Amino acid sequence: MKVTILLVEDEDSLISYLQQELQFEDYDVITAMRGEDALEKYAANKNKISLLILDWMLPGLDGLAVIRRIRKQNDDVPIIMMTARDYVGDKVSGLDAGADDYITKPFDIEELLARIRVILRHSEQHTNRDETYQLGNLTLDAKARQVTYGDNVVQLTQREYELLLTLIQHQGEALTRDELLDLVWGVNFEGQVNIVDVYVRYLRTKLDKYFDQPLIETIRGVGYRLGEEAK
Repeated sequence: MKVTILLVEDEDSLISYLQQELQFEDYDVITAMRGEDALEKYAANKNKISLLILDWMLPGLDGLAVIRRIRKQNDDVPIIMMTARDYVGDKVSGLDAGADDYITKPFDIEELLARIRVILRHSEQHTNRDETYQLGNLTLDAKARQVTYGDNVVQLTQREYELLLTLIQHQGEALTRDELLDLVWGVNFEGQVNIVDVYVRYLRTKLDKYFDQPLIETIRGVGYRLGEEAK
């Protein structure tokens, strides 16, 4: 079955070019040029859409607003944000809103295609897992891709979820930042290594309140580890 991508971009020439290139790679492509249109087309086709490629600057609702509305529905569809903004703070804002990756304009089409392959591979790998992990009263259901504490759902972005899953699957092991980048973001990730620290901080903010001591340990000079006592 073909992968369907929702492509959201308001520049005629760019959306036409990207649609042609993606279709050449055998992807089905649904296009939208406004934030509101993107949400409508996503809602109408969400059962078959595997990925969003979303421009930041859109007329009406911008890309960040679109991401936030999708994530409020607890949908974890992978999202790559396209942006002309090259400031680290802006990129972190996009990731914090729920984007899984970003690419800065202008970009080479091969870079975008590589990022698509990585993010789809990660999504497929996690979708095919059906394990359930228990950390005290915290449960990670890999089949449902959901984290709960008791009866309460813990809202995590896809990247936060994947980082937590990776740490759980390597519980007790000290993983370097480079290892975490490869396992969670993919070997082709070209961003800064400190993105790992950013997402560990996000997880700690959301999860440490459930435990008597920090869930994720910092191993000085190495990286991070999920402690054995968290079982």
